[in-house]
Order: sequence, then C-alpha cells, then structure tokens
Amino acid sequence: MGEESSPRSTAVTGSDPDELHREIEATREQLGETVEALAEKADVKRQTKLKLEETRGQAREKLQQTSVAFAQKREQLMGKAKEVSPQTASTAASTATQKARENPMPVATVGAFAIGVLVGRLTRT
Repeated sequence: MGEESSPRSTAVTGSDPDELHREIEATREQLGETVEALAEKADVKRQTKLKLEETRGQAREKLQQTSVAFAQKREQLMGKAKEVSPQTASTAASTATQKARENPMPVATVGAFAIGVLVGRLTRT
C-alpha cells in the first residue's frame, strides 16, 4: 500500500528552514480558516437566528407588497363605486319622481296607508 497524499497537503520541496517555516505558517492559516468555517456551520443557534432574521425580512417585504396591492385595489374599487353609484342613485330617484308626477295616485295611496297605520298605532297606546 502506497503513501496517500491529500489534495491540500503540500510536499516539502526543499530543506531550507525558512521555506519550511513559510509552509508551516500557510498550513496553519488554512487550518485556522477551515476551523472557523466549521465552527460557524456548527453554531446551530447562530444559524437559526440568521435564518429567522432572513425569514422575518421576507415576511415583512411580502406584507408590505400585499398592503400596497390591497390599497391599490381598494382605491380602484372605490373609484368604480363612486363612478357608478351617484349616477345610478340619481337616475333611480329621477325616474321615481317622474313616475310619481305622471301618476300620483299610487303615491297618494301609499301615503294615506302609511298615515293610517301611524294614526292607528298612536291611538292604541
């Protein structure tokens, strides 16, 4: 079985002590970075907190977008209602007034009936 070399290992090419020290320092630095990255991934509490903050931010953004869309839709519907309602109401009132003027008998009959009902209730008490 032969010697196995990892992809990150560096082969010692010379026996110069300064070069060996530089290689050792580079390896230590790489090892330190690897340990930091692993520690960060292993910190479940911190990872959970970061994910929670990210999710909250997304929820706030979605809520704001929904609120804006709702307000726009409400304004659109209110505009349509204002366009349709006054015209329809005044048209209906005008039509009713015109018909009452053309044929006052039904209006007078309903009015007399209403007065009779009110007088009858007032005299019972």
